[in-house]
Amino acid sequence: MGLPRLVCAFLLAACCCCPRVAGVPGEAEQPAPELVEVEVGSTALLKCGLSQSQGNLSHVDWFSVHKEKRIPIFRVRQGQGQSEPGEYQHRLSLQDRGATLALTQVTPHDERIFLCQGKRPRSQEHRIQLRVYKAPEEPNIQVNALGIPVDSKEPEEVATCVGRNGYPIPQVIWYKNGRPLKEEKNRVHIQSSQTVESSGLYTLKSILKAQLVKEDKDAQFYCELNYRLPSGNHMKESREVTVPVFYPTEKVWLEVEPVGMLKEGDRVEIRCLADGNPPPHFSISKQNPSTREAEEETTNDNGVLVLEPAQKEHSGLYECQGLDLDTMISLPSEPQELLVNYVSDVRVSPAAPERQEGSSLTLTCKAESSQDLEFQWLREETGQVLERGPVLQLHDLKREAGGGYRCVASVPSIPGLNRTQLVNVAVFGPPWMAFKERKVWVKENMMLNLSCEASGHPRPTISWNVNGTASEQDQDPQRVLSTLNVLVTPELLETGVECTASNDLGKNTSVLFLELVNLTTLTPDSNTTTGLSTSTASPHTRANSTSTERKLPEPESQGVVIVAVIVCILVLAVLGAVLYFLYKKGKLPCGRSGKQEMERNTSI
Repeated sequence: MGLPRLVCAFLLAACCCCPRVAGVPGEAEQPAPELVEVEVGSTALLKCGLSQSQGNLSHVDWFSVHKEKRIPIFRVRQGQGQSEPGEYQHRLSLQDRGATLALTQVTPHDERIFLCQGKRPRSQEHRIQLRVYKAPEEPNIQVNALGIPVDSKEPEEVATCVGRNGYPIPQVIWYKNGRPLKEEKNRVHIQSSQTVESSGLYTLKSILKAQLVKEDKDAQFYCELNYRLPSGNHMKESREVTVPVFYPTEKVWLEVEPVGMLKEGDRVEIRCLADGNPPPHFSISKQNPSTREAEEETTNDNGVLVLEPAQKEHSGLYECQGLDLDTMISLPSEPQELLVNYVSDVRVSPAAPERQEGSSLTLTCKAESSQDLEFQWLREETGQVLERGPVLQLHDLKREAGGGYRCVASVPSIPGLNRTQLVNVAVFGPPWMAFKERKVWVKENMMLNLSCEASGHPRPTISWNVNGTASEQDQDPQRVLSTLNVLVTPELLETGVECTASNDLGKNTSVLFLELVNLTTLTPDSNTTTGLSTSTASPHTRANSTSTERKLPEPESQGVVIVAVIVCILVLAVLGAVLYFLYKKGKLPCGRSGKQEMERNTSI
């Protein structure tokens, strides 16, 4: 029993000695240093944690620890501080009555341990760990503009992300369509590297490599930088980028613009589309309706077939061919029928109708179209709608019924698709004059343009009774306008001017009377004209009589009226003056006494 007790006593003695061995000076674990965090460029406040009750702040030495070596940087004697020569010589100062050492313009090189040590009663020290932070610049992302083929055997570079001037090194996270990407063997690889600038800041470069598929053609990639500041954790995101993805063509098809029903005159574009990238080389062909063979059409530089203006001949069966220049495989599209709606060959029968007065006429309109048609008849001169339908009936024709009639053939289901045909109806008769008589106000020895208009069937000709330069112009198949340029002479003022229209059925005459313009002449009325030209009356006021008057009664002279008015005014003025003179002389009994005297005289 004595041996076990001896062993226990030995073990107990050994256990009691262990703490003492750990407490040997220089071998005990030092407490964790105080942590101070600042941003680059700011001021770090290093507080010495020595007990002030011992009065040892009057004698303190400050050190920086670099590579486990203490370097003196500042000393305090009797409360007065002084920098030691070196890198901190001009950036240190005392604050808080000597308890705090201020380090200005902090840089990444200042991230280290600082130590303050008192002298009495025995050496004491306080350690401070300075942590320095700097937010990186906005991340810059560059996409692989050359693109990535989907049949690549290994991951290809998608984009590169660069974050400059950060401290410490930020972390990068890549995203695709808002979801973070992780390393995946043979699928996703992220390669990052960093560079230390002379300022001590870091520039991070990260390259994303991936194997892409066809569905990634619209994928959005971006990078995110995560970093820390004294205020906490932060992050910055780059812009989103899309990388070109190359994949073979599987389908080719045709597209026609505009969409919907087409009509003649439209601008039509036919283009080929494919689901491959890059797109294949396209060609467009149209089936020949006679031979049933496909004939290649000429396209523009963009491979688009432009039909402008579209015609009914452009209707037919079109097909697109897409040639893959890498595999030299040609893929055809499904044939597509193109229909250009039209209205054509609008014709009226009879084409040149001629009728006697009092007879009837039936006009029939026909047309060709790809759709159902509607017809209507318009009067050419007025635009009035006369009939809806292909047939127009005219009964008991008068001379006024002669002229133009227009047939309009339209497709109601396609706005703007219509064609018209004009037909002129001729009613036999002698010439009609636009006016029977007209007065023209002129000046002597002036050159004057006179005009005369007549209509009839057969078409009349116009002649003048005076010499001058005459010219004729057809207004429509039955109406003609003649213009005469003549010098105003006294003889012309005396005789006036006649124009005569004639055809195989008779003749008619219009007379133009010339009057000199003077001060006593009134402004011409609606049946007169002034100056170098004459106005033409509307067809509704035509004179149809075959006899004419050579002279019109002279208008009443307006000068007589003016003189009469002036004489009346003068007589009234003289009478008023005489009455006023008599009143002043007392000859007029206009007062109360005068009134009484007048009454007495009246009574007598």
